[in-house]
Amino acid sequence: MRAFAYALAAALCAVPALATAQGMAGMSAGPASPVSDALRGAEQRYAQNITAALEEFPAEKYRYRPTGTQMAVGEIAAHLVNDGNYMLCSRVSGQAEPQYALVDVNSSKEALIAALRRSFEFCAASFASLNDAQMADSVPGFGPRMVTRANMALITVGDWADHYSQLAIYLRLNNMLPPTARRGM
Repeated sequence: MRAFAYALAAALCAVPALATAQGMAGMSAGPASPVSDALRGAEQRYAQNITAALEEFPAEKYRYRPTGTQMAVGEIAAHLVNDGNYMLCSRVSGQAEPQYALVDVNSSKEALIAALRRSFEFCAASFASLNDAQMADSVPGFGPRMVTRANMALITVGDWADHYSQLAIYLRLNNMLPPTARRGM
């Protein structure tokens, strides 16, 4: 009986070690490109949240700006298309910036949102094949300055965060909830 108890105790002690060894053998070292994956995830979230914030504003509020020096709602949308997404995402990805019609800040709400969606679709497509091995590559920054692809990716995500926060504040100033403040987001 004593021998059985020792054998049972030894077997029970071995189970966690075996489970750990099996788990380790079946585990990979994690995603192959966690930075690029995070960039793709950020693009999806900001595309969804910025677009949802712009959809929340009534068309008559697209000229709204809290102060005279801030961008109006429609100007933010046009800026993201004309001066942001296409240029920034092409620099991050290394793909040529596509030809597109500039969006007029006085365009309709629907036209501004449609143009913004197309620009985010370009970003998603251009980021699809990125991997972390490319993040140290030099890419054009602003002016003649070259920066790393990782640096330009951070600038791009920072730009989206900046403009989403603007829209979130504008929504709150107009007694509306930003998309990320709603339950379930």
